[in-house]
Parts: sequence; structure tokens; C-alpha cells
Amino acid sequence: MSIESQRMELKKLHDTQPDLEIVGIFEESKSAKSPGRPLFNEMLSRIEKGEAAGIVAWAPDRLARNSIDGGRIVYMLDCGTVRDLKFATYTFENNSQGKFMLQIMFGQSKYYSDALSENVKRGNRTKLEKGWRPNMAPLGYLNDPATKTVIKDPDYFPLIRKIFDLMLSGAYSPHQIALIARDEWGFRTPKRRKIGGVPIAMSTMYKILSNPFYAGVIVWAGTTYPGKHDPVVSVQEFERVRGLLDHPNGARPQKHRFAFTGMIRCASCGGMVTAEHKVNRYGFHYTYYHCAKRRLGPRCKEPSVRDNFLEAQIVAFLDSLSVPAPILAWAEGWLSKQAVHEHETEQAQRRSLHRAMEDVKSQQNELTNLRLRRLLTDDEYLTRRRELEGEQSQLEERFRKDTTGGNRFEPFRAVISFRNHAADWFHRGDENTRRLILLTVGSNLTLQDKILSIQAAKPFTYTFSLAYYPGLLAGVDDVRTLKKTRPSKKALHQFVDEVLTALNADPRRDHILENIAKLQQIVDPKQDRKVA
Repeated sequence: MSIESQRMELKKLHDTQPDLEIVGIFEESKSAKSPGRPLFNEMLSRIEKGEAAGIVAWAPDRLARNSIDGGRIVYMLDCGTVRDLKFATYTFENNSQGKFMLQIMFGQSKYYSDALSENVKRGNRTKLEKGWRPNMAPLGYLNDPATKTVIKDPDYFPLIRKIFDLMLSGAYSPHQIALIARDEWGFRTPKRRKIGGVPIAMSTMYKILSNPFYAGVIVWAGTTYPGKHDPVVSVQEFERVRGLLDHPNGARPQKHRFAFTGMIRCASCGGMVTAEHKVNRYGFHYTYYHCAKRRLGPRCKEPSVRDNFLEAQIVAFLDSLSVPAPILAWAEGWLSKQAVHEHETEQAQRRSLHRAMEDVKSQQNELTNLRLRRLLTDDEYLTRRRELEGEQSQLEERFRKDTTGGNRFEPFRAVISFRNHAADWFHRGDENTRRLILLTVGSNLTLQDKILSIQAAKPFTYTFSLAYYPGLLAGVDDVRTLKKTRPSKKALHQFVDEVLTALNADPRRDHILENIAKLQQIVDPKQDRKVA
């Protein structure tokens, strides 16, 4: 309302002086701290052309807060180009004393601007050292005016996490993620003042994925500060995203999109394996994978391999991960019993948390009563209230996690289900689906002599040893025989624990589970599978 109120006051001043004729009104949004304001320069140029002989402004500091603009106005007064200046809050006379006082006012305005800048910088440094980012919070966060901190935006924070999840999967480019956000999520930037409410732009997508603030790190004026805000991703996840964005050794954009480019390395020279589309003289289309051979020195002699031969090796690898049906059935029965026991334990824990939350609320009410009865000072009341609020927020967060966490064995079920369906999903999926499956289950892919070597991710390296169950190895399906060869609870428990321990130790744990859930929805959307 500042500019509007200045305009109204100047209009009242003009009404009291009917001899003034206003030939132009300028509202400059650029700060007067530095020279080079376009509207200010245009105004002085029109005065120099003789269109006007004076300036009406709210105060001298509205005209200039730097030595160049202030000196220019004083020089134009000396030359007679500007005959008079009128201000709503200051009286000016066009004489030596008036110009002297005007220069003092301009110098005072510059001092105020410089001092304000130093105070703002000092305040920003203090805020940064405390772990909070000055100015407007990035997309996904909100500025809390009460605490002067940055909090999560309940609407956009989960969407930003989804954007990072898609990028971390390795199956999507920033352009594809932007299209998914626009078309599938209906993503629109938040409206702030007169901007926002539009689909996310590609430049914004790259800024989000490359902004370390989302990893809990604040970069300000070239200095890094640890932030106290809730991060969207971990530092390791952010570094992986940055590596995917840089992708110095990745395959270049091509006319045809291939499922496994940028994922496989040549075992001989270490270069990336790329793909090429060929058409023979009979019109048949073929896809070959071969070493990119971009390094200096002798060209790589590794032969190319057809895509169908490469895919057959991937399917064989996925088939090797499957768990036998009898073992899976026994595991399901054992897990169901454990789930019932865990459900009872979780219910008891939730009741305990609920009682603790009610107790904290009761303490808050008692604290307020003590303050109303003036039995506590303001400092004592505020200190204790902050402690209770912190305790309450921690309890609520634990309660939310316990409510949404689900059965701790659900990740095991998800991993085993993926192992048993991966080959079928690979057959049925498109290029993105196949790429996502291979990224989920494998790592360190190398190609040598047309043979693809795949190192399984940690959760998929453990298998239930069947060497102790010859009945199963022989493929005996008789129920009585299976009962005799049933594995012990200890062995079964050890197998489940090994898989869960490996999964939890894997830094890609959340991404693996997200990818499995995503693949389930892509390949079999009718079946809803919850993944903890």
C-alpha cells in the first residue's frame, strides 16, 4: 500500500496548489539504492527536453539514495533545467542553502540505505548460523511468520519427494518427470502475489533437482550451512540425483529410445554400452548393443549383441531370483502368525502413545491455569510451554509413523513378490518398465563377449538354501513328503531376517520399495499392494 498511499498524498498536495500542471506520473519499482533506474532516467530526459520544469515526490529519498542520481538532480538545479522540487514531507527552496540541505538529505538517505543493508546482511548471517534460510522458502516449503522458520508445505512437500523418487529410480529424465507432474498429478505452481498457478517449467524442474536445500543444506553467498528444516532427501540421495543430472558418461539423446542405454559398461575398456537401430536389405528391423568406443586409443574390439539375446540373459537372471512355491507358502503362514502378534504389540504401543499425548495436553492446560493465577512468570511459562510443545510434536510424529508404518514384514513380502514376478513383468512391460525392473534388482552391469554380468542388489542376493531339503530339490509335490522336509522355524526366521537386514542396510531401500509398488501398479493396476 506504500506507493498507493504516496500517490494519494501527492494528489492532495497538487489539489492545494492549482498552479501546478502534472505532465507525467512515474511509479518506479526498482530500488533507488543503485543508479540505472529506467523510469527515473526517462523522467529526467523528458525534463531535459523541456516537457517539464520540476519534480513532485513524496520525500528526497524517493528520488535518490545513491551519489550519482543525487548529484545529477543537484547539477540540473544548478543548470536551471530543474527549476523546483516539491515534497510532501520536506520543504525545499531552490537556493544555495536549499541545495546544501538537499545534498545532506540525499547523503542521509544513502547512509540509511547502507546501514539497512548491513543490518539485513548481519541478520541473515545470524539466521543462517542458526540453520534457517532467509527470504522466501523454495517450492515445497513455507515461511512460518510466527517462528521465523521454514516448515513443510503439506500440499507440495510430498510432490517434491515424488519428483526426487522418480529421478532416483533412474528410469525417468527431468523432461519425463515434468510431463508426469503436469499430466498425471495436475501439478501447478503455488500462487504467490500475481505469479504462479501454472504447470512446472523445465527450468524449475532442473532447479528443484539441483537445489541442495532439499537435502538439508543451505548454500548462501557461496557458503554452505547445515539447515534445521526437514529435508526432502538425504545427502546421499541428492548426490545420486546430481550424478544422474550430470551423467558425464551417459548415452547421448538419440532418435530411438532404448531400454538399457546408460546402464551397462563394457568390461574390456570401461566405456558405456550404447544401442543402435539397424534395418537390413529385406526391411527387417534390428537393435544392437555395443561399446560406445569413445575413449582415446585403440577402438574397443568387443562385439555387438542383439537386444533379444541381451533380454534373454536378463530374464534368466530374473528367473534365478524366484523363491520356490513351498518355501513361499510356509513363509506366508509364518509371517501371518507374526503379523497378528505384531498387530497386538502395535496396538498396545499406540494406546501408550495416546495416553502420553493426553497427559501432555493435560499438562499444557495446567500450565495455562498456573499462568492465569500468576503463579508463573512469563519466562517460566514460555520455557515450559515450548518444552511441552516439543514433546507433543515428537509424540504426534511417532503416532503418525506407528499408524502408517504397517507390518514390518511387508517389505519382505514386497521383495519376495517382486522376485517371483520380475521375469513375467519384464516380458509384459514396455521399455520404461523393463528399465525400471533392471535398475531395481541389479547393479554394476558389465558386458563382455556378448555375456551380460549383473550383480544383484543386497535384498535379492539372499536365497533360502534348499540343500538341506532333498525332497524339495527332487521336486516331490506329495504333501506328506513336504511335511517331512518342512524347514525349521529357525531357518525360516533366519531367511526373513537376512532379507530384511539386507534391505534396511541398502541405501536404496526406499527407492527399491517405491519401484516395486510402482511396477505393481503399472503391470497389474487392479491389484493393490501396500508396501511399508
